[in-house]
Amino acid sequence: MESYQLIIKLGDTFETCAGKLGFFSFPKGFYIYTGSARRNLEARIQRHLLKFKKLHWQTDYLLKDLNANIVQIERSLERECKWNKNVHGKIISPGFGSSDCVEKCESHLKYFDSLNLGNENWKKSTVEKYEISQIQYTF
Repeated sequence: MESYQLIIKLGDTFETCAGKLGFFSFPKGFYIYTGSARRNLEARIQRHLLKFKKLHWQTDYLLKDLNANIVQIERSLERECKWNKNVHGKIISPGFGSSDCVEKCESHLKYFDSLNLGNENWKKSTVEKYEISQIQYTF
């Protein structure tokens, strides 16, 4: 199973109901979401890049905002939960992205008021890094 991280920039505070998790207010800033896919990882990533889609995963509720943009995508062979635990951001939405988490992570979405993407201290054991300019959008 491969894991991925979406580095998301939110331009303005955004409030939404994230499915069964309920209502959240996401402050302006940066978010790192850690997820995984048993198969078809590229299709999952491509789906995250779409602005208009049926809301299915909890990340869809955040990414639907026009001010939420994926600015970087990371991939790793490391297990999702282990990789997520190495991201030391603030948890503002408990349970987000971790409803099926076997290691009982508090959240798979971490918040940073600012994030220097050139500084690698926030992540460990990344296998591949993709800048958005390298990714093809499919509509």
